[in-house]
Amino acid sequence: MKFSGSNVLVTGASRGIGAQIARTLAEMGLKVWVNYRSGEAEANAVKAEIEAAGGKADVIGFDVSNEEAFVAAVKSIVETDGELSYLVNNAGITNDKLAMRMKTEDFMSVIEANLKSTFIGCREAVKVMGKKRFGSVVNIASIVGETGNAGQTNYSASKGGTIAMTKSFAIEAAPRNIRYNTITPGFIATEMTDVLKDEVKDAFTAKIPMGRFGNPSEVADAVAFLLSDHASYITGETLKVNGGMYM
Repeated sequence: MKFSGSNVLVTGASRGIGAQIARTLAEMGLKVWVNYRSGEAEANAVKAEIEAAGGKADVIGFDVSNEEAFVAAVKSIVETDGELSYLVNNAGITNDKLAMRMKTEDFMSVIEANLKSTFIGCREAVKVMGKKRFGSVVNIASIVGETGNAGQTNYSASKGGTIAMTKSFAIEAAPRNIRYNTITPGFIATEMTDVLKDEVKDAFTAKIPMGRFGNPSEVADAVAFLLSDHASYITGETLKVNGGMYM
């Protein structure tokens, strides 16, 4: 896959989908900045794995919901590499409860961690990438941002907001040759889904036309495509990676 830029920041890249995105982009020749909030050891393990395979990576720890920390991190990357070509806003949390039992702080904690952090990253990307009039951003949302889900009012709102916000950034940044797109994964086999009981997994699988959970690598490959030169005329789009569960 062809990339005109040279480096990428992947937030929440110490494990799960984020870690696989980091590995895949490194395999394709990009230097990857592996972000973590609390999993320093895991992030360093991802870096070591990338370097053992011949790729380039560095680790940068900060809380994406902390505006000052996020801004400083982007500045540090640019000072080190001279640019930031690509950004993948992947970091996020859940705090599931039925809406009638959800406190305002339960709602806002997820909005802060997911939607606010994505806004900060997208905004800083415009500033940095706009100087060289080149760049691409992929925001990782979720199928529940399109469909809603019981017990996930806060998460659904954060991911639905991400989808809409991405379109607005795409419109504003297009004249600067910066593209913004969203990916909405469905059920992906990660540490989070591994803990589900078999009957729960079977119930979810029955709703997926392709009859299985997705793999992190399938999300990572979609991210790589949208970041790459092969998607140079695609912006403001939402790419569903869900096995046909929601079309």
